[in-house]
Amino acid sequence: MKPQRTSRRQSRQDGAAGGLVVPGGRRGRLMVAGVLLVAATVVAYLPATAGGFVWDDGDYVAENEALRSAAGLWRIWFDLEATPQYYPLVYTTYWLEYRAWGLDPLGYHVVNVLLHVGVALLLWHVLVRLGVPGAWLAAAVFALHPVHVESVAWITQRKNVLSGVFYLAAMAAYLRFAWPAPGQDGRGRRATWYVAAIVLFLAALLSKTVTCTLPAVLVLVLWWRRGSLRRVDLLALLPLFVLGMALGLLTSWVETRYAGAVGPDWSLTLVERCLVAGRALWFYAGKLVWPSPLAFIYARWEIDAGQWWQYVYPLAAVGVLAVLWLLRGRLGRGPLVAVLCFAGTLFPALGFFNVYYMRYSYVADHWQYLASIGVIVLIVAAGWQCAHWGGSWGKRVGVVTAAILLGVLGTLTWRQGYVYADLEGLWRDTLAKSPRAWIAHHNLAILLRNTGRLEEAERHLRQTLEIRPTLPKGHSNLAAVLKQQGRLEEATAAYERALEVEPGYAVAHYNLGILLKDQGRLAEAEQQYRAALRSKPKHAEARVNLGWVLMQQGQLAEAAEEYRAALQIQPDLPQAHLNLGVVTHRAGDLAASVEHFRRAVAARPDFVQARYYLATALLQQGELEEALAEYEAVLRLDPEHIAARRGMAEAMQRRGDRP
Repeated sequence: MKPQRTSRRQSRQDGAAGGLVVPGGRRGRLMVAGVLLVAATVVAYLPATAGGFVWDDGDYVAENEALRSAAGLWRIWFDLEATPQYYPLVYTTYWLEYRAWGLDPLGYHVVNVLLHVGVALLLWHVLVRLGVPGAWLAAAVFALHPVHVESVAWITQRKNVLSGVFYLAAMAAYLRFAWPAPGQDGRGRRATWYVAAIVLFLAALLSKTVTCTLPAVLVLVLWWRRGSLRRVDLLALLPLFVLGMALGLLTSWVETRYAGAVGPDWSLTLVERCLVAGRALWFYAGKLVWPSPLAFIYARWEIDAGQWWQYVYPLAAVGVLAVLWLLRGRLGRGPLVAVLCFAGTLFPALGFFNVYYMRYSYVADHWQYLASIGVIVLIVAAGWQCAHWGGSWGKRVGVVTAAILLGVLGTLTWRQGYVYADLEGLWRDTLAKSPRAWIAHHNLAILLRNTGRLEEAERHLRQTLEIRPTLPKGHSNLAAVLKQQGRLEEATAAYERALEVEPGYAVAHYNLGILLKDQGRLAEAEQQYRAALRSKPKHAEARVNLGWVLMQQGQLAEAAEEYRAALQIQPDLPQAHLNLGVVTHRAGDLAASVEHFRRAVAARPDFVQARYYLATALLQQGELEEALAEYEAVLRLDPEHIAARRGMAEAMQRRGDRP
């Protein structure tokens, strides 16, 4: 028990001197330090709060149907396919915010910034409790470091900042259990902190399962503080290890089962995964020391186990750990523990587990959000100690150096926040810093195509395929651009190339079918639609288009079957109801056709063709007033619709109006 009491005294002493502006440890100075930390972070992130929705924010928020209803909240928690990743606490916050401010991105950005502020404050608290020198400065560096802009400015990365709050809160609670303050070591109070630690850890896991590393970090912290591990410590941490392993395995299964993290992009040998891990560790450490350039997506490395120099990274990483272990008697256990915490927290993202994002890159700034704490604390604590060894002169130099450091970091964070203003700017900034990031070329091309800038879109798609020649959607999207330019033969060849790369690529089959249909090559179009449906039987639009081709070839019964199958998949699909209405009309079932036309109009009120057919069918039924109302609706939408004017004239004549 004596070491425990000593660590508490040391914690209080170091906590009093643990920050840049709190040397006396008085409550007033602590409050000033806290206000400075909060204010500096909020100011640094002001440009980020003005950003819009960017990549993946649509799937997570803007287009996420699960946020729209109470039933959606149930699906968030109990349907693994309801959201892109199973992080139900994250989506619950989105669900609540959707009710508060709808789809205004400002609210989501502000919450991310506030959560990041919360992480920084909790980090300060934990470091003070552990007696880490320079605790406030370390928390401030963490808060202002530009490598974290991706986690804060990107709404999708709510999972980082939210899990960070619960992760550090769980750590703080566990430290209260492990090292209770004087007068608070009663069994009941310690049990309360222990239960709180477990609950908060579970909340962290339900926000992002990379936090499963917390129990291992706590083992390292216990070893650092005590010099040994007791059986009771390991038994107390056992439930946390079980929870972390269970949720970690669930996430890994979801990534492969639902996110699609399987295939050639993830087919690495164990040796290759070790090469990725070693290089990634040095990459992340380098970005913490020199955060430039910071790219939204970094080009994926070419891993080749036959190149000797690629082994330097993992061997150097192992060498650093070996040296720190051998020098632990002279340097203390702190540096070794800091580096192990850094590497251990990164472990789930080092390439040993399949993560979908690794299709684009083996590294990402947001993956080291929590892991960066180890390196930041080590560097700051070392600098703090050096400054104090220099006496009063060294302290003055340390204060000036720290102020300059925070100013530079805050300025870089401010500038990096502007990168997330809009999607086009984000992709262009990515390519300026990482020209071979193929996904940036590809996604920028899609954006350019959607805004009519076809020549530039084609150029970026060709650059995509130069980097990634076996990307089927790259060939398919190039075909779409060529089609819009009227270059139909080239478009056909591009679709065929996509199908050479991936013969079962439903999107390419479907789009090639549309191209052939538009050229009047109905039999060939039918083959492509059927191929698309073999790969993706629930492709409702492909069934509608197949039905249209069959209808044009006089196969009305087969066409009707396809339309009904499409409506089983998507009951309110307007085009399916319209076409089925046409088929039933041709078959003489006027009542059925009217019903389908009505449903097409109900699903899409501005559907001119459906309203015209409905009006015409109503006229044939003798429903003159309703027919006139529908003809008038058609003419409001399309004043030049001559057939609607003729139908309206006929209805008026039947009603007995004057010519």
